[in-house]
Amino acid sequence: MATNSKEVQRKADEKRRGERTRNWNVIVYPESAPGNWRDILDQEHIKWVESPLHDSDINPTGEQKKPHWHIVLMFDSNKTYEQVKSITDKLNTVVPQKCNSVEGSVRYMIHIDNPEKFQYNRDDIVVHGNVDISKYFEMSLSQKYALIDEMSQFIINYDVVEFMDLKAYAMQERPDWNEVLHGASYEIINLIKSRRHGGRKPVNPVTGESF
Repeated sequence: MATNSKEVQRKADEKRRGERTRNWNVIVYPESAPGNWRDILDQEHIKWVESPLHDSDINPTGEQKKPHWHIVLMFDSNKTYEQVKSITDKLNTVVPQKCNSVEGSVRYMIHIDNPEKFQYNRDDIVVHGNVDISKYFEMSLSQKYALIDEMSQFIINYDVVEFMDLKAYAMQERPDWNEVLHGASYEIINLIKSRRHGGRKPVNPVTGESF
């Protein structure tokens, strides 16, 4: 079995030999990585992005996967598989893989596009170096419009008459709404004004009682 595994690895290495690209994916396991593995990468003076610790992933068979981190290494120029592997070998981890999409890899770090998987916290992604990952999580126009519709229905249902009340609720209960409200949507502000001027009595969105 061990011989077969080595042969499979040898063939895989031969296939990857000579591959060149700027961005590479690697998986780091706490159980095998040295305690200073982050320092090792930082000493290479490269940009890299670290996922939250994936300690709640489940195999298709229902078994829990070994805890691990997903890492994206971002070089300033193309690097061969051998060059990258010389770095990742220091981490005692699996071989690096070409990164076809930095955006896709970073988004996968929290499973944002895979609702069937455990959802990790975006705030737990760690950026090493000058890397802006916020652009990878920007909403599409259709997503933004859908959230505006949700907020509009909320305003109507609860007769919200002050923008500050909606903002406070979004900050505490709906961070996705709050992200849209950073732009202070013209439509939302005017809808609230129209409710206020209509003389309707606002409703507490938590208790459902009229103020």
